[in-house]
Amino acid sequence: MLRLNTIKLKHSKNTENTKTVCLPVPSYVKIPMSMHMGAPCEPLVKKGDRVLAGQKIGDNEALFSVPVHSSVSGTVKDITDYRMINGAVCKAVEIEADSEQESVSYTPPQITDKESFIRAIRESGSCGLGGAGFPTHIKLNPEKAIDTLIINAAECEPYITSDYRQIIEDAESVLEGIKIIMKYLSVPKTIIGIESNKPQAIEKFNELISDNSGITVHTLPSSYPQGAEKVLIHSTTGIIAEEGKLPSDYGIIVMNVSTAAFIYKYSVTGEPLISRRITIDGTAVKNPLNVIAPIGTPVSALLEFSDTDTNKIRKLIAGGPMMGSCLISTDTPVVKTSNSFLAMAEYNEIKPTACIRCARCINACPMSLMPTELEKAYHRKDINALLKLKVNLCINCGACTYVCPAGRKLAETHQLAKTILPRNK
Repeated sequence: MLRLNTIKLKHSKNTENTKTVCLPVPSYVKIPMSMHMGAPCEPLVKKGDRVLAGQKIGDNEALFSVPVHSSVSGTVKDITDYRMINGAVCKAVEIEADSEQESVSYTPPQITDKESFIRAIRESGSCGLGGAGFPTHIKLNPEKAIDTLIINAAECEPYITSDYRQIIEDAESVLEGIKIIMKYLSVPKTIIGIESNKPQAIEKFNELISDNSGITVHTLPSSYPQGAEKVLIHSTTGIIAEEGKLPSDYGIIVMNVSTAAFIYKYSVTGEPLISRRITIDGTAVKNPLNVIAPIGTPVSALLEFSDTDTNKIRKLIAGGPMMGSCLISTDTPVVKTSNSFLAMAEYNEIKPTACIRCARCINACPMSLMPTELEKAYHRKDINALLKLKVNLCINCGACTYVCPAGRKLAETHQLAKTILPRNK
């Protein structure tokens, strides 16, 4: 089997043994209408309306979209324009929460076949909880038959332990979610991929699946980026996913472990996606923890709950230190794809120097790309060269930037390079 390039990172899993706690309902939430890949939702409420927790407050008839629900009960204070982390602007519903946290009457969905299953998943507001927020109902309804479901439990980035705590605290929901998917999509085989540095999670699943034929645990090397979709597919099946191909083209669906757990919980409760399990950590955080927080909660509330000295924060990151995005404000809300916020008390900006042609970036790239050549092509705005060098295969893992002794921002440049490509390429 071809071995993909990986790198070793300090894991810094400070909260791996920290039991998840529930954040008190915040007094205010801001819920963006775009928390998923695809068409943003249009608000279904207006200023002054009273809403209930679990009430649908945004939707879009487009196929590639999922509805948005209120995470609290309260009064809609305003509907504003919100600039997301990626720079795009969408509408956001701002709600002043009351102390009642009154919810709609949750009813488990009536699921009898694949069609009703897909319809129910869309209504749940589910999108991928481990990455870009790909609509779950689209992922679960591919044109080609699926023979393998891969559950991503790698969680290979430093600090983040929210998926790990999902397994340790409630692996049963993950397994039941897997069974539901296998049943309604007629999938004969499931592989749960977990890094070797999580022996308790591996043992937990092995105990639970002892009587479940078709479900196996695959121990992954403890190296980065094992959780990247293409890397995970190769590590568990030996298949190399080609540029422009989807996992479904190979008869595979890849799903985050927390998404699988949510599917089960929704199927038995009818409660839509209105909260997230999140890791709060970093050198400015006095009390690192895992917390379940309502969607729309401002990051400031999480920092206060974890005894973070905000005056010491030099860098605030949504996600992990390798693939996360820097935040400019603690008013940023928790969204469906949030899994971690890191508050760092120190940050040393490395001034880039000339490339010394050491090839460390090439050796580190799991996609076997040539980061330095991509960087030069971008600065020349040479689209043909970018396409020839396969820039679209870049998974933004950040490995090239991490190993570069010259401090060049290679991974960041590759993402900028993708924005100048023709849309049809």
